[in-house]
Amino acid sequence: MNATPSTPSTAETLRAQLGRLLDGLPPKQAAQAVDRLIANYRGTTPTDAPVLRDRSDVAAYAAYRMPATFEAVRSALEALADAAPGWAPGSHLDVGGGTGAAVWAADAVWGDAPRATTVLDWAEPALALGRELAEGSGIPALRATEWRGGRIEGALKLAGSDLVTVSYVLKELAARDRATLVAEAARAAQAVVVVEPGTPDGYLRIIEARDLLIGAGFRVAAPCPHDSACPIAPGTDWCHFSARVSRSSLHRQVKGGSLPYEDEKFSYVAAVRFPPSPVPARVTRKPQIRKGQVLLELCTATEGLRRDTVTKRHGPLYRAARDTAWGDPWPPPDQEDADDE
Repeated sequence: MNATPSTPSTAETLRAQLGRLLDGLPPKQAAQAVDRLIANYRGTTPTDAPVLRDRSDVAAYAAYRMPATFEAVRSALEALADAAPGWAPGSHLDVGGGTGAAVWAADAVWGDAPRATTVLDWAEPALALGRELAEGSGIPALRATEWRGGRIEGALKLAGSDLVTVSYVLKELAARDRATLVAEAARAAQAVVVVEPGTPDGYLRIIEARDLLIGAGFRVAAPCPHDSACPIAPGTDWCHFSARVSRSSLHRQVKGGSLPYEDEKFSYVAAVRFPPSPVPARVTRKPQIRKGQVLLELCTATEGLRRDTVTKRHGPLYRAARDTAWGDPWPPPDQEDADDE
């Protein structure tokens, strides 16, 4: 949204910054740090201490995980922006933001809109590297970001902000602190976006956060088309989405494989204090394209979970279905009238 043909996008600038970071990162040390971070990311035990402990941890995290976090948060923020047309945050507080992927994502979504941005994290090495990446970006909003140290715990008090993001943080907290953090974010913000790994337990943390935000008077803007209880029967499935991530050289070194990309699975909720314009339905699985038809798994505003079969006889709606992706609204905004026919 903020790029011209002669200006690199925020995503391209981030990749360039991380590429420069990798130039001075010993491959073996980076791979060892990444292996430990992956084990923590996939584990089930929360911690009472920062996951990122030193410069090597932070550099490995930034090179390996920051692009995925950026793409997941950007997807969530784009869904919020679609549900709140004409609204842009004048201030943004990223709680537990580490190296700042969420503030890069906000820049990708809202571009040059004036914004006072703060990243709060308890890992000083992460803040230092985040500041270094932002200052090297050449992007005014990122270079003006304030980087503040502080523990993410039950006694945390947040300054008022239009937007509060909490991405890949609840997993790191002891259970007693999760609800307190979400409640404090709700007290401080006009809009709250929480992102977690797209795993069954990550989804459960999102549902807990969603319930707390609704209880605090918020309305769900995305991904859900409603504020009612999640229609997924507990234990049968989980709501999550996918974002395409370009693989760096470190990705290929650690994981192997030849594909130039991978898919980041994530769960999220975006909720606001003002009336949003949620989508009529959301595609909750990768569409199944078959001969002459497209099968869509949907979460709807009034019917809960539903499967739609869109065939060639639907004309433009069928063509739209073939171009629809996991996580997209349904029907597309320019096809809503056709869906009613």
